[in-house]
Amino acid sequence: MADDILSYSSEKKGIVTPNLTSEEQSSDIVSLRPSSFSEYIGQTSTVETLKIAIQAAKMRNESLEHILFHGPPGLGKTTVSHIIANEMGKDLTVTSGPTLEKGGDLIGILTNLGQGDILFIDEIHRIPKIVEEFLYPAMEDFAVDFVFDKGIHARSHRYQLKQFVLIGATTRVGLLSSPLRDRFGIFRTLDFYSLDQLIIIIKRSAAILHTIVSNDGAIELAKRSRGTPRIANRLLKRVRDYSQVRSDGKVTKENVNAALELEGIDNLGLTSLDKNYLKTIINFYGGGPVGIEAISATLQEENDTLVDVVEPFLLKIGLVLRTSSGRKASSKAYQHLNIKP
Repeated sequence: MADDILSYSSEKKGIVTPNLTSEEQSSDIVSLRPSSFSEYIGQTSTVETLKIAIQAAKMRNESLEHILFHGPPGLGKTTVSHIIANEMGKDLTVTSGPTLEKGGDLIGILTNLGQGDILFIDEIHRIPKIVEEFLYPAMEDFAVDFVFDKGIHARSHRYQLKQFVLIGATTRVGLLSSPLRDRFGIFRTLDFYSLDQLIIIIKRSAAILHTIVSNDGAIELAKRSRGTPRIANRLLKRVRDYSQVRSDGKVTKENVNAALELEGIDNLGLTSLDKNYLKTIINFYGGGPVGIEAISATLQEENDTLVDVVEPFLLKIGLVLRTSSGRKASSKAYQHLNIKP
């Protein structure tokens, strides 16, 4: 199914986070991921494009083109990469942009890739510029250039790599440099999931976790999941815990409401950070427009957290308007917060 099937963290990190937690990376959670496109729900056009590309590559006995996925956190970029590796029958190596601090880090990974193997780089826009330079010949010519010694003794050596597939994932495609972005043959944007798709995902996850979910409970959970499978599964885990401790263990609408009230999540799935973001625009800046730096300074939150985690869903449901002069709170935001304009 189309999701980043993941659980919530036992640490107090909040419902909405762009990063995988240690619990989410455990073998039990990874096993919840769909292993093939036949199990995948949602992202129909993206899945169809990838199916055609994979089938064509197999028919020609070639590797796939490099692929770039763009979209908010939790929509399944990592999951799709695992599925592509399974469908192609190749090994998958997973890393992220911030961990590739030096060119040697990337070269070590590239030289260990086999023919047709897949390298997945999450948050690829955060790769340092000096490391990105090594990717250009690697992606285009499947080679890396080494420089030995310095000054008049300097000499270059080209090391030929095996033909690999690079899958990049980013939440900020605008921060990718043009030379890097143009070297990807397939570029797809993952969008938020519909209510019906989230209900299917929640019921599938509940079955794997041996949890009973009523139809009303699944619908209520889906409504509060911000269109994001990762969040849907975190909420399911927390409601399951609440139901086992305070009720009969069944995830019902009543248990969902009670459990998520404790978590500070309202009927739209907004967290306290979301509501503080909206209230800052309305109360401190007269409803806007106001720049993201001013909002960030007032809330004492990082710009990236607001742009990558908070804003996408608020923009999607029309609570915030992004204009050339800054962010504005919409009339829907005033109504939702019961604030008079």
